[in-house]
Amino acid sequence: LLPRSASVTAMGISEELYPSEDDLLYEEEILRNPFSLKLWWRYLRARVDAPFGKRSIIYERSLKALPGSYKLWHAYLRERLEVVRPLPVTHHLYDALNNTFERALVTMHKMPRIWIMYLITLTEQRLLTRARRTFDRALCALPVTQHDRIWEPYLTLVSLKGVPIETSLRVYRRYLMFDPSHIEDFIAFLIRSELWQEAAERLAGVLNDDDFFSIKGKTKHQLWLELCDLLTKHATEVSGLKVDAIIRGGIRKFTDEVGRLWTSLADYYVRRGLYEKARDVFEEGLTTVITVRDFSVIFESYAQFEQSALAAKIETLDMDDEDDEDDENENGNDDGGESRREVHGRESDEKFAKRILRGFWLNDDDDTDLRIARFEHLLGRRPELLNSVLLRQNPHNVEQWHRRVKLFEGNPTKQILTYTEAVRTVDPMKAVGKPHTLWVAFARLYESHNDLANARVIFEKATQANYKAVDHLASVWCEWAEMELKHNNFKGARELLKRATAEPSAEVKRRVAADGNEPVQMKLHKSLRVWSLYVDLEEGLENLEATRAIYERILDLRIATPQIIINYAYFLEEHRYFEDAFKVYERGVKVFKYPHVKDVWVTYLSKFVARYGKTKLERARELFEHAIEKASFFFEL
Repeated sequence: LLPRSASVTAMGISEELYPSEDDLLYEEEILRNPFSLKLWWRYLRARVDAPFGKRSIIYERSLKALPGSYKLWHAYLRERLEVVRPLPVTHHLYDALNNTFERALVTMHKMPRIWIMYLITLTEQRLLTRARRTFDRALCALPVTQHDRIWEPYLTLVSLKGVPIETSLRVYRRYLMFDPSHIEDFIAFLIRSELWQEAAERLAGVLNDDDFFSIKGKTKHQLWLELCDLLTKHATEVSGLKVDAIIRGGIRKFTDEVGRLWTSLADYYVRRGLYEKARDVFEEGLTTVITVRDFSVIFESYAQFEQSALAAKIETLDMDDEDDEDDENENGNDDGGESRREVHGRESDEKFAKRILRGFWLNDDDDTDLRIARFEHLLGRRPELLNSVLLRQNPHNVEQWHRRVKLFEGNPTKQILTYTEAVRTVDPMKAVGKPHTLWVAFARLYESHNDLANARVIFEKATQANYKAVDHLASVWCEWAEMELKHNNFKGARELLKRATAEPSAEVKRRVAADGNEPVQMKLHKSLRVWSLYVDLEEGLENLEATRAIYERILDLRIATPQIIINYAYFLEEHRYFEDAFKVYERGVKVFKYPHVKDVWVTYLSKFVARYGKTKLERARELFEHAIEKASFFFEL
């Protein structure tokens, strides 16, 4: 026999791969019991610093004895993976690694971790066909409860660049049969792959499924927006879906970001070249949204659309003008003897007809002025449209109706129509603001145009309307009377105030009591505001008896104030009815208490002293004592 070193050299095997003297102890134990996993593992742990070549021999020997040991196969494969990791995928050691995995799977085909390690390394090597087939083998070998561990790297494989689309589609469809909840991942893949038709169909199916739950935490509203974006941006690539019905369904179902859905629907028609239909959608959106944010979104998109259409038309006209100049230059250079038929033969029928019919207004396709007017009209309507949005939020907002009328300043017809709509729409019981101001402003509009007849008609209707407070109805009557006074119709004003202050009959009161809903008209006769205007009118007309009668009626109704008492007394003094004036003071101090009666007492006492001086001391003393008694009682409290 040759010496050992000579034999090693002759066989081409390094001496390091052979067992050394330090290995004899482990080798002897293994020879005695080659099927002991513990002995083989101890041997490998002892030679952890040995070259991988030597350790691989030990692994191969141990696995030959124990081919069903998961621990040995897992450790061996991990070490082989670490060895090839820094090497290029074209290195021959990768083939050895793949073969080792195949040998391991003969006995380890029920171990998902071994499959996953193998599948990941095949994916990293970009062996697409081999990896796909191995994934399928793994799914066949493993129980279905462990398939979720295989599908994750499988989807990573088919998502790589270079993988045929059809392959990826088949894999994703199989995966959805295993776990339908990951439909969103499939939709995302379809969108990345620009498969718009199937992506839209799948997304629509998700939205129609009431039991669907997004594993990514997306709401139905977010999915609606994604579908709308998909349908509108790829309108020509998607067919078979009722896009209009789908988007309108989202508009009815959701209230958030409705403006974006309207613009998506309009954009869909724009991309399909249906520009008039897109305008109709924009207009419908502007007249139905109820938030300023949605209105702003739609209006900006609408304005941008009109501006783009105008710019495109101008650009087209410029290009046509250049083409016409070129045609004229070519015709000018033609031989003068050439016939028109020969010229027509060299140019298209369309260009020939265009050149011949140029200048006829029926053939003029230059609608630039129309587009400019349409764009300006849209911008001019913005305040009106915005006001409509605010009124849709609350149609009973009185202030917004007044602002709407101001928008049509200079257009009386529009203002009249607006006021008519306002008084029909606003419910006084739900109104924000004072609804009677709409009636008053409506009547003043007719008055400003010298149409008193219609102004009186409006006031008459206003007095019959229902209000939340009596003061609102009283304001209407007072405004009506003041209008009559402004136009010197004193008799008419007096008749109005007489009507307003008339107490309802007993029959009317019984009828209203039976209905159980008492209108403010039943309380108008106790409105101090109307009575004050009435008494001022009669006093201004210097009608003594009528004025006294009105003051007395105010006192009888017990609606007088201390100031009314003082005014009544002053009025009587002016007409030298001093004793009657003092009687009015007496009635006042009996009706009112401190502190409200203080002004009445002060005026009463000062007037009495000024009138009688020292002639009626006893009566004056009684008045002062009475006043002090009432005042002291109040201040003691």
